[in-house]
Amino acid sequence: MSTRIPQPVIRNLGRVDYEPTWHRMQAFTDQRGPATPDELWFLEHPPVFTQGQNGLPEHLLAPGSIPVVPVDRGGQVTYHGPGQWVVYPLVDITRLDLGIRGLVTRLENSMIRVLEAYGVAGHARRDAPGVYVGDAKIGSIGLRVRRGCSYHGIAFNVDLDLEPFGRINPCGYTGLRMTRLADLADGVDMQRVRGQLEDALLAELGYREHAPA
Repeated sequence: MSTRIPQPVIRNLGRVDYEPTWHRMQAFTDQRGPATPDELWFLEHPPVFTQGQNGLPEHLLAPGSIPVVPVDRGGQVTYHGPGQWVVYPLVDITRLDLGIRGLVTRLENSMIRVLEAYGVAGHARRDAPGVYVGDAKIGSIGLRVRRGCSYHGIAFNVDLDLEPFGRINPCGYTGLRMTRLADLADGVDMQRVRGQLEDALLAELGYREHAPA
């Protein structure tokens, strides 16, 4: 990577509502310029279903009181909730010399690296982006690229309540099982996983250092 590429800013946003965070991502992407440093946002969302641009209503089975937000990423419906690390990589993929497929692969590899630290074997699927343990999905990916820059990102299931996934066909797949790291390994701590995920993302995206925000 060229030394002229600014190092990314890491933002720890805590637990934040989905819609204002989404609009903040859009605004950042629209306002950034060629020299704007990339940013990685780490956060959790209160319970929410998000429906991608290609989302079909039949995949929303019984959302109940959990809100459904139509959004501008690709893909179908998914669930976000406390105990799940959401990371939004707001990166200039042109500057990083990545295509969309390259970015997806690096995001998948980041989650697989974290699983490896707990002795869990994760894998990606070419036909269905995300990370799987056996036939169960543990990490989801949904992106939007505008003006050569990405927003939206990954959702990594650490210790969240999986019940809401039963109210949808996750990512548009009927009967897709979801899993979480807390059921696969001992000693799972949200903050420890956050640090491991940050290290993995910085390595996969090629950054050698980062600037805290």
